[in-house]
Amino acid sequence: MNRLVLIIVLAFTFGSTAQEFNATIAVNAEQTGIPNLQVFRTLEQSLTEFINNTQWTTIDYRTEERIDCSFFINISDYNNDAFTATLQVQASRPVYGSSYSTTIFNINDKQFNFNYLEFQALDFNPNSFDSNLISVISFYLYTILGVDADTFEKNSGTGYYEQAKNIVSNAQGSNRTGWAREKDPNRYRLNDDLLSGAYDGYREALYTYHREGLDTMHNNVKEAKETIIESVEVLEEMHNNRPNSYLMRVFFDSKATEIASVFSGGPSVNIAKTIQVLNRIAPTYSENWKDIKF
Repeated sequence: MNRLVLIIVLAFTFGSTAQEFNATIAVNAEQTGIPNLQVFRTLEQSLTEFINNTQWTTIDYRTEERIDCSFFINISDYNNDAFTATLQVQASRPVYGSSYSTTIFNINDKQFNFNYLEFQALDFNPNSFDSNLISVISFYLYTILGVDADTFEKNSGTGYYEQAKNIVSNAQGSNRTGWAREKDPNRYRLNDDLLSGAYDGYREALYTYHREGLDTMHNNVKEAKETIIESVEVLEEMHNNRPNSYLMRVFFDSKATEIASVFSGGPSVNIAKTIQVLNRIAPTYSENWKDIKF
């Protein structure tokens, strides 16, 4: 049974052990000059257990249904219990009918500062802000749940984005960076855009690209490629209405390399116009578009 079926069947049931993630955590502290402190290894282990052993939803995920994700924490400064870092978050999901896993979320958070004492308990309380470490990690977990759901069923991630919004609201009084209402990309901006109807094209493209495109490639590669082109057209429409959006960058940070690969082999499709569109809506990835061979 694939995850889409699980979501439909179990969306309103309550599981006692609903671990949703197969997460790996890496903590790099080379920039601190003291990378071998035990506290960094303890943080790595504690976060791994926190993410993988916490019940984040009411859906009972089987082991093989858990979402693969990774959190790379690059610590630049450490003083007592205060950490200054960046956070790279990635998540993937399997492609139906294949052994291939596709990246669905890839983001670099440069505003990740937190306090942590070795061996302190890590617990998530959805109704309060207790720790920036817990709030940031939990925010991205609910965002991943939303993105993953959107790739399987149209707009099915809304509830998870709403839970992430609650984390944002609780954190805004903390004066921690990354939560404020501002134009520059941050966690508030990401969540606000995901829940805004102005950027529905991003979520529609997620579904079209993955469920109607990649997931059908085992049956008909050419038709799947044409559907992926349709997802780019959806993004083009969003770009025409809201140019230079943060979510456009989020999408192509995950998919640019894969798109170039998809259209560079197998049965050919008319891709010339799509390449023009890609260069217009995502010029930062022009080197990827140059790699497309057709």
